[in-house]
Amino acid sequence: QVQLMESGGGLVQAGGSLRLSCAASASFFSIHVMGWYRQAPGKQRELVATITSSGRINYADSVKDRFTISRDNAKNTVYLQMNRLKPEDTAVYYCNAYGGVVDTVQLKHWGSYWGQGTQVTVSS
Repeated sequence: QVQLMESGGGLVQAGGSLRLSCAASASFFSIHVMGWYRQAPGKQRELVATITSSGRINYADSVKDRFTISRDNAKNTVYLQMNRLKPEDTAVYYCNAYGGVVDTVQLKHWGSYWGQGTQVTVSS
């Protein structure tokens, strides 16, 4: 079963920090890109940060110098360290992975997969 398990969300005061984690299931045999997206109420889902298997990183302008994405390829896990949080960072944060998975009959599939989301709330 293909799963992306997120953890680490919660409630924090402005200026505080949180660390999100996302672990991909063993169904993945290769993951090219892992990343984080977020969706605030009434808004579209937007990119926060992505990281490739070779370590190339991309950040949204709104989080540069505050957030740090990292990845443990051996564990198929991606992290998002969020510092100096602002109320406008409040959103549901979703993990995404683009890669290949093996199904129950050993067939390989390539695609983009999403976690269930974790709530991050920053109070002012």
